Amino acid sequence: MAFVISAECIACGACASECPASAISEGDERYVIDADACTECGNCAEVCPVGAPAKG
Repeated sequence: MAFVISAECIACGACASECPASAISEGDERYVIDADACTECGNCAEVCPVGAPAKG
């Protein structure tokens, strides 16, 4: 199951720069993950300062 970014996101961009699949992009209010591109590596969750990315 792909990762998703919760409303806790502070839009810092740390997750996007760590995604090897380039599955994370800036949304209107927070970053979003393309579920089809997500490889479930967990890099985004490891670097997020607020714990916003989690398995959906």
